[in-house]
Amino acid sequence: MERLVSGETTTSSNMKKKKKKVSSTTNPSLPDDLVLVIIARVSILYYPILSLVSKSFRSLLASPELYKVRSLLGRRESRLYVCINMYSYKNGPSWFTLCRKPDRTTTSSNKEEDRSSGYVLARIPIPHSPLTQRYSLAAVGSNIYNIGVTRYHHLTSSSVWVLDCRSHTWRQAPSLPVELFRVSVSVLDQKIYVAGLHQEDGSDSLKNSVTVLDTETQVSDRVAIPCSVSQGKEIFISTSVGGKVNLVTGRKVVDYNPVEGSWEEVGDTMCEFMFSKCFCVVGNVLYSCAIDRVFRWYDTEVRTWRNLECLIGGRLPKLSPRAFVSLADYGGKLAVFWNQGVGDWQMLWCAVIALERRNTCEILGNVEWSDHVLHVPKIRSYYNALSATL
Repeated sequence: MERLVSGETTTSSNMKKKKKKVSSTTNPSLPDDLVLVIIARVSILYYPILSLVSKSFRSLLASPELYKVRSLLGRRESRLYVCINMYSYKNGPSWFTLCRKPDRTTTSSNKEEDRSSGYVLARIPIPHSPLTQRYSLAAVGSNIYNIGVTRYHHLTSSSVWVLDCRSHTWRQAPSLPVELFRVSVSVLDQKIYVAGLHQEDGSDSLKNSVTVLDTETQVSDRVAIPCSVSQGKEIFISTSVGGKVNLVTGRKVVDYNPVEGSWEEVGDTMCEFMFSKCFCVVGNVLYSCAIDRVFRWYDTEVRTWRNLECLIGGRLPKLSPRAFVSLADYGGKLAVFWNQGVGDWQMLWCAVIALERRNTCEILGNVEWSDHVLHVPKIRSYYNALSATL
């Protein structure tokens, strides 16, 4: 395998002995190791299409060996996921991933198809997918974590579920040390910080609590939290920027520094444009698209929001104030999802914006593409967008 990855194709008697039997669905002249290297060089955007070829291909695309080869080849890339929760559905959320459509023929006369970006959301069949909450999902490496959820949202939970984005299977990880209610998660240095409400034994009141989950060791511990925070207003949103965990409680933000173990109240400027899922961190910069649908970024040096400017000749997406917006880090770019109603159905749109920092107080955005990527029933729903690295 090492020879194939490095480009060497010399066949020796030792190599021949290690070759496995060739699958009947692949070219009989190609050994499995070579097929693995070929597939590893293909962009992950085409994997949903390749999975339709045969069961053998689906098995290959889910194998850990494939992603080891991708890493050796330097082919790791971000894979964008969307989790849609429809309140009227009892079978759990639906998961989708961004992919490329099959190549269109040059003889196509469909003008709308010719103008298409070529991107679409493909549904992923994930059996027994647990319910999610708006702020319960976090991506670390090739895994997506779903923390502190139950079938009934008014109950507390300490559950930790992990979605392996290579095989698209769920596994249950060790539980948190405490049960939490209405969690909000954020990621900093491969660790997940889980904020939520906790009820102490013998008490009728709920207090703020923060737990840190080390994704490498799968060990979680409670974070020491000052009384002013634990007994203050509910922590309902959290993020991580500037090497700190930022917790929105009421109309103010409290920062936690994991290195120093210190807490600091930093006022209310940061949370001014942090609503629903309309914010995310890309390249250690916090971006937002709040109710006024203006794209902004937060300048941590002067603690103020600045407008995201567009490159000359370009234009950022114009979104309706009624649209539900979700932002995600997509390999250092800003992915924007929003819905647009059409009769009994609604279209889910996506735009990918490349970001360029010109100086300390100016970031420019360039829309690489924008298109509708999915049709879903027009019912009450919300969705989360996030990306894993494979």
